[in-house]
Amino acid sequence: MKSSRSGDTVSRETQLPPPTQTRTIVVANQKGGVGKTTTAVNIAAALARGGLEVLVMDLDPQGNASTALGVDHHSGIAGTYEVLLQHQSIASVQQQSPESETLSVVPATIDLAAAEIELVPQVAREQRLKKALAAHLREHPVDYIIFDCPPSLGLLTINALVAASEILIPIQCEYYALEGVTQLMRTIQLVREELNPELDLSTILLTMFDARTKLSAQVGEQVRQHFPEQTLVTLIPRSVRLSEAPSYGTTILGYDPQSVGAKAYVKAAGEIARRGAEEPVRSARRGWPQ
Repeated sequence: MKSSRSGDTVSRETQLPPPTQTRTIVVANQKGGVGKTTTAVNIAAALARGGLEVLVMDLDPQGNASTALGVDHHSGIAGTYEVLLQHQSIASVQQQSPESETLSVVPATIDLAAAEIELVPQVAREQRLKKALAAHLREHPVDYIIFDCPPSLGLLTINALVAASEILIPIQCEYYALEGVTQLMRTIQLVREELNPELDLSTILLTMFDARTKLSAQVGEQVRQHFPEQTLVTLIPRSVRLSEAPSYGTTILGYDPQSVGAKAYVKAAGEIARRGAEEPVRSARRGWPQ
């Protein structure tokens, strides 16, 4: 398999182990500026370049994940909105990303901004995405589905939490790193109790790490104390290259694959893939702070 951007062939050394069943992962944090979309698209691209079939569902009306993965998402392009509110199939709206032959995207357009309001009167409004995914996977199985959510805890994010089995929370290594995470944990717990008991906080990823400061190390230690099993070993460094990549309609792997940011996301994706292959069934209660 080759990426149409970099031309790099996936070798045996970079092949990642497939999960025993489809892993559905929500990348969520309602606090802005934590590297949520950057994490979603780069983990997805790294998994795909590791030989796995990946589908990204962009649930953020801003469409930043769609932009970074190089797919059209201007007004009039069918995507997540049509899946949620017009009963269109995922297969009919997904696009292949130029990042990889095995990476597809359901784009988000500005129409999705109205979905939060339009979903309110709908029957089983929290289940819309779950039902669409179940129908899709019966005909189009993939290894990973990754949801990029808006920085809020509205109905779009709730739909993703109901449809998924895992949550990945990116936490930046800065002051107030855990700000908002408490509220997110409460929301997740409510979803588990009322709508999706299988939902598991499986992964914490430390982002914007600056090795020059004591603060980054202190924040990392604090997060690991709260989430010892979930926090990945890999740290994502603060990097200008990571910020630049989306403006070119690509991920850091396509923009500068030899950068420290690209190498870090490849390592993080490897950790995630190996954890999934080694632990296909995770405890539904593990790691939840009391």
